[in-house]
Amino acid sequence: MQKIKLFKTLENDVWVKPFLKQYKKTLFLAICLGFLTFFSAGALMFNSGYLISRAASLPENILMIYIPIVLTRAFGISRPVFRYIERLVSHNWVLKMTSKLRLKLYQVVEQDAIFFQRHYRMGNILGLLAEDINHIQNLYLRTIFPTIIAWLLYLFIIIGLGFFSIWFALVMLLLLGVVVILLPIVSVLVNGARQNRQKQLKNQLYPQLTDNVLGVGDWIFSQRTESYLETHEVLEAELRQTNEVIQSFNRFRDLINQLIFGLITIALIYWTSGYFTGVRGGEANWIAAFVLTVFPLIDAFAPLSNAAQETNTYADSIRRFNDLPAIKVRQAQSFNLTSPFELSVAEVNFKYTENSKLILNQLSLKITQGEKIGILGKSGAGKSTLASLLRGDLKPTSGQINLNGIPTNQFGEAIADYIGVIQQKPYLFHTTIANNIRIGQETASDEAIIAAIHRVGLGSLIDSLPDGIETMVDEAGLRFSGGERHRLALARILLKDVPIIILDEPTVGLDPISEQALLNTFFDVLKDKTIIWITHHLQGIELMDRVIFIEDGQLAMNGSPLILEKNNPKFQQLKAIDLGLD
Repeated sequence: MQKIKLFKTLENDVWVKPFLKQYKKTLFLAICLGFLTFFSAGALMFNSGYLISRAASLPENILMIYIPIVLTRAFGISRPVFRYIERLVSHNWVLKMTSKLRLKLYQVVEQDAIFFQRHYRMGNILGLLAEDINHIQNLYLRTIFPTIIAWLLYLFIIIGLGFFSIWFALVMLLLLGVVVILLPIVSVLVNGARQNRQKQLKNQLYPQLTDNVLGVGDWIFSQRTESYLETHEVLEAELRQTNEVIQSFNRFRDLINQLIFGLITIALIYWTSGYFTGVRGGEANWIAAFVLTVFPLIDAFAPLSNAAQETNTYADSIRRFNDLPAIKVRQAQSFNLTSPFELSVAEVNFKYTENSKLILNQLSLKITQGEKIGILGKSGAGKSTLASLLRGDLKPTSGQINLNGIPTNQFGEAIADYIGVIQQKPYLFHTTIANNIRIGQETASDEAIIAAIHRVGLGSLIDSLPDGIETMVDEAGLRFSGGERHRLALARILLKDVPIIILDEPTVGLDPISEQALLNTFFDVLKDKTIIWITHHLQGIELMDRVIFIEDGQLAMNGSPLILEKNNPKFQQLKAIDLGLD
């Protein structure tokens, strides 16, 4: 039943099944190599058994067994060679497939990242990346490949024995059928549901653990660490108990497997003794040949039960992938906007989901070229949401946000030619300083990069490094301070030379002196650009041409900081609080 469920899941699958067609030749080659591996192992033991018996019967036979000696060497060499090549082919195939699965998953997450995180928690993504992709990988390595190879060997053995004795071939059909058919079915019926529960528990643990780790400070500050531990331990205990039950049954089933192969060995001894000594007389050397062949075949048939009972977990993993939204095909567009660049926000309403609260409510705003505008507001007021809307990462629920008359959500990746962003924590990659800055403009020369570095005030720092701009940056840029990372991000923006810059609270976490120095650099270097500065406090706000305050999704304040400081009580109160006077 579980295998049928897997097949039904694969019928409408758009994640895994396409790779079966795409790499069918490689898949066929891996299966053939797997069959030849076990055939060589069985043939090696067959020849060895015959060779030992024949050589031991009469000393002069040594001169008459040259061919078995050569065959033993040939199969002894071919078995590891076929095994090695099969592993290379099968694992290369599977790794190609899983790498493309990961790429497709990243594309799904990236296309609607802001919406995606509202439907899927971080732990769900980790579960898909780690647990589910690992299951898909095992679907081939531990189920499809071993099952097909074992069935081919099963048919080959029965047909081969049929040439010697039809009745004994039927006996082996039944005995091996217990291992190949009956035990896998029993394993599915007994352990299938347990393994499904095991996977469900792991799926629950991923989001729970990530939520708890990311929010560990909240657990500690709220003095609810015992509650956290209890919740986690209950889930862990159930998972541990499920694992123990599964392993207990597996051990019993493996014992039955071994007993069946012991019975097959006894049956072979009995049959070969009668067939070759009674019928063929004097050919008892074949007894050891047939009997020894059983032992390498155990490795081919033993994994079948495990492979069968895991099919339900594979079906669940495939279903979870197919439940993800489809990748949207975006048509590449080119835009040739000319100066002046103007952003207009016209009666914009926005909420993340149909039933969620309204984040922005009838918001209207115009930002002209070269204007420096500061956006203030409480946490959750919609400042960062407005920035995402301005860049076209989000689409308004109603209303319009246009850049020179074109809705910003229509630009796609082309928006990066007109609007740049410096985030709270700019990311630096584990490569050279030059490559990190060249992200802004891939064709930029070293001279242009050095010029940008000097413009953002990092010239002396980079010059002091032994390798200059070729100095390697640690992962996430940990060798640089927060202010230095922001200056490197600014150098990227300068190379890109976009007309509009969004500063999304870039000074968070900096001390007041470093903060003011960084702001001075930003507004000095970007003096000819349009700047949209999202901030949570008012240091440096006097550098702005205009300040707006968003409250309850609407503009509660809009004007010059100098005029607001003189005439607006709310702004005066905010200024006093920021200076610590209230």
